[in-house]
Amino acid sequence: MLTLKLINEETERVVRGLEKKHFPQAKEAIDNVLVIDKRRRETQQDLDKCLNEQKILSGQIGKLMKEGKRDEAEQTKKTVASLKEQSKQLEEQMAKAQEEMTTLLCQIPNIPYDEVPEGSTAEDNHVVKSNLKECDGNDTVGNWNVNPSLNIMNPLPHWELAKKYNLIDFDLGVKITGAGFPVYIGKGARLQRALINFFLDEARKSGYTEIMPPTVVNATSGYGTGQLPDKEGQMYHCEVDDFYLIPTAEVPVTNIYRDVILDEKDLPIKNCAYTECFRREAGSYGKDVRGLNRLHEFSKIEIVRIDKPSHSKESHKEMLEHVEGLLKKLELPYRILLLCGGDQSFTSSICYDFEVYSEAQGRWLEVSSVSNFDNYQANRLKCRYRNSETKKTELCHTLNGSALALPRIVAAILENNQTEKGIRIPAALIPYTGFEWID
Repeated sequence: MLTLKLINEETERVVRGLEKKHFPQAKEAIDNVLVIDKRRRETQQDLDKCLNEQKILSGQIGKLMKEGKRDEAEQTKKTVASLKEQSKQLEEQMAKAQEEMTTLLCQIPNIPYDEVPEGSTAEDNHVVKSNLKECDGNDTVGNWNVNPSLNIMNPLPHWELAKKYNLIDFDLGVKITGAGFPVYIGKGARLQRALINFFLDEARKSGYTEIMPPTVVNATSGYGTGQLPDKEGQMYHCEVDDFYLIPTAEVPVTNIYRDVILDEKDLPIKNCAYTECFRREAGSYGKDVRGLNRLHEFSKIEIVRIDKPSHSKESHKEMLEHVEGLLKKLELPYRILLLCGGDQSFTSSICYDFEVYSEAQGRWLEVSSVSNFDNYQANRLKCRYRNSETKKTELCHTLNGSALALPRIVAAILENNQTEKGIRIPAALIPYTGFEWID
């Protein structure tokens, strides 16, 4: 969540940032925060004054008794008792104000960096790079035209290829669980496992420490990374135990550092994790959810960094280069988008999406989002580091990205490598699959 220091010291910038993110009643929300904060600080001052008077008067009681001034001592005791009751009331007011403040701050999104473009929808995102054509950084999604070609007539979409080569059974998944829970079979399962190992090995080569976290988290973890309360309806909830199935490994891995003070010399911390991810995706329907395009359960490798503010933008750049390197090695047509303010997530300060092109579907498929959250998550998590010079604790910056989400990568590999002979496996994956062709 946004820090009170930022809201108090840079109020206008915060309001402008929220407006760029198309947050409704931005000024009203920030004004409410300032009013509650003022009331909280005034109550704290009254409480401090009251406690100080208690301390002084309590110290006088024994002296008065020794001097034989019993009546005056008894009156002082009554005054102290009254002050204690007053202090109790002030503490309750403080707790109420703090609860109101926390509730309100949790409902206010992060503000975007200055370089984030204006815009309200995905159509306003900027294409900043592609391996299909040169980009000047000003192209928006709405005017993007691309026609990569395959050496095959009438290419099939991946769900037809999966059926043709017996790779994925979507109907069996419906039987066992429901729509959005596919069953991978034979070479389809081996391709899935090959991608997981490939992505983890590439992350390890880039200096990431592998984590195997739980795929179920408590509500505190969900609040820590901002999934709660913003995305509560999109998460599977185990009501009896009040646990949530994770939508991404970002949640458990980042929460490792909740309520932790790190040494500056240990930053940046670089973790990666493979997990199954679960998303209800309420309201999803139509052609865009066919096959692997949008699932309720899927495999994903996540990279997470905890860094100091002065280096987090460099970390973000390195993460973008890492994800781009994966797509290059998989020989996929891709583009990189800088998301506009209105299309950013609730918690991010800046986000780049990676998309791969599907010739068979004639559309781009998002396969990764790489975000810098500044200190927004860290403030919720109380994730701090000790400055080596000042010895003071400061909030960290948190970053994460998919490296990569498997379903649409599998879809893109199948669709973009289909031939009359079969489906060619990218060279980088052959040591992991153990086969060169699906036929």
